[in-house]
Amino acid sequence: MITTPGTERPTALVTMGESAFADLFDPPRSARLRTLAHLAEPVRLDELSSPQATVRLQDVDVLITGWGTPRLGAEVLAAAPRLRAVLHAGGSVKGHVSQAFWDAGVLVTSAADANAIPVAEFTIATILLEGKRNAQYVAGYARERDVAGAWRDRIPPVVNFGGTVGIVGLSRVGRRVAGLLRPFDFDVLASDPLADPREAALLGVRLVELDELLVRSDIVTLHAPELPETRGLLDARRLGLLRRDAVLVNTARGSLIDTDALIERCRTGRLRAILDVSDPEPLPADSPLFTTPGIVLSPHIAGAMQSETHRLADTVLDELARIAEGRPPLHRVDRTSLEFIA
Repeated sequence: MITTPGTERPTALVTMGESAFADLFDPPRSARLRTLAHLAEPVRLDELSSPQATVRLQDVDVLITGWGTPRLGAEVLAAAPRLRAVLHAGGSVKGHVSQAFWDAGVLVTSAADANAIPVAEFTIATILLEGKRNAQYVAGYARERDVAGAWRDRIPPVVNFGGTVGIVGLSRVGRRVAGLLRPFDFDVLASDPLADPREAALLGVRLVELDELLVRSDIVTLHAPELPETRGLLDARRLGLLRRDAVLVNTARGSLIDTDALIERCRTGRLRAILDVSDPEPLPADSPLFTTPGIVLSPHIAGAMQSETHRLADTVLDELARIAEGRPPLHRVDRTSLEFIA
């Protein structure tokens, strides 16, 4: 059990951006945090290099991190001799927790499972609306002001009954998307070199090679991690495999798609792309992605926002309770998984 003298509660320090902290820890969750951990003032710091931060780190058992947290390098570890756990109220920890923490045996957990829920919900909503060709009908109706005009014949057929959805990457989000698709009348394919065929079968998806998935799918949704081997995964050749009037949805990482090739393909009118992420991110104001027909951009809103972030806070608070009670964590980030997770 992690303890601090005179109490069974671990000493904790929150390190993340002010707005992230305000979203995550509303009054009920702030109150629960104070019951589970000993907290000095200020409760939150957004930097760990000042003299004040160095003094605070000397007594810290647990760091609670989130969006806007500074990178946790070896110097932070050296300043925190009692540190036993880093509980991340977000998804990936790869960008801010250095390997030194695993080398030192520090427990690292993540709320990635909780963050996968809104991303999957956003993805399902997008698939269903795009499968219904909602945006094209809305635009056509606004333009023509005629509910049953000939303009409707120029819109591709809907695919929400009997169409094929291809999931690229059976990650946390990819698996959840597969599960949420089960009540609908789609044929669901998946491509993931690390996927277990038995798990895929239980999810109701058929594993195929990526090229086959692209050829056969009406809607393709990306849920692969950003790794050296996945950068530009959908290059000009693979984008060319997509059938006419296919829809590409990306809520994963912008770098999975060759942006120039995507723009060229969408300009032909043969492909729609719904992008919640981009490469680079944020986009420069003059990016052609904003003006290319067939490309729809949203400003990275698929993940947890506002009240949705309370799931992430609850995950961290539950882990904190388990640590204080000497129970194993539920969402440990294993060092070996860092090679293939987002």
